[in-house]
Amino acid sequence: MSVRLVITLQLLVPFLMGLSWPSSAQNIFETAHFDWLGKQVFRNECDSRPACLTSWNAGEDFPSLGIGHFIWYRAGQQEIFEETFPQLLLFLKHRQVSLPSWLQNSTDPNNPWPNRAAFSAAKQSKQMRELRMFLLTTSSLQAEFIVSRFTQTQDEIVFSFQPNDRNKARRIMQGLAAIHPPYGQYALIDYLHFKGSGLNSAEQYRGMGWGLKQVIAEMFDTELSLYHFVEAGTKVLDRRISNAPVERSEARWREGWHNRLLSYLPSKN
Repeated sequence: MSVRLVITLQLLVPFLMGLSWPSSAQNIFETAHFDWLGKQVFRNECDSRPACLTSWNAGEDFPSLGIGHFIWYRAGQQEIFEETFPQLLLFLKHRQVSLPSWLQNSTDPNNPWPNRAAFSAAKQSKQMRELRMFLLTTSSLQAEFIVSRFTQTQDEIVFSFQPNDRNKARRIMQGLAAIHPPYGQYALIDYLHFKGSGLNSAEQYRGMGWGLKQVIAEMFDTELSLYHFVEAGTKVLDRRISNAPVERSEARWREGWHNRLLSYLPSKN
């Protein structure tokens, strides 16, 4: 089968199966809500602190940057988590945003700091201060990037289920998106950004993932509500913590992860 035919079939599948999704970030999430979403994500990831826009967490081998703590790897570095910062830079370039001078001419930018100690030592360097200001002033566009990743991934999540379960998965996702606007959309978009799609077999502990697919699967036999989405997400993340390698000490993040899920409920905001 030719590559062109494969691509054509991939594009046609959602329509042949009767699935209908918005085609752009603006359609899934109102443009007026991008600032709101950016503030929610910034609060979740950084407690709204500008200094946190350039972070390197203890116990991790990479920095986390921007309102969404986008991961950035060194050249040749291999990890199980998806690298997203270069994708953000490409998205901003396409939106005609001027990048910091030291990133402007790079077609495939890599994290220049060899370790957390070097990163911390450079916290107040001109390069780092320029990067923080850039990330602070593009927060709304970063939110749009997060939404765009959801629009690109939602069909993949649905079609990763067995054929008999795809309509159920679609109904759950579409139903959630319609609940208490913009909170239902925010829940789906933020969880995907927060813990991934659940489609990457490398992002598993003991053969079990923790992404949006796994949360949707937990909702197959529950009432459709944001409360049950939060409940399902809590179960999935607690299972991840139980399955994680001991040396990662992931229980330290349990409270913060649970609180982030609670932010999906209108009554908690």
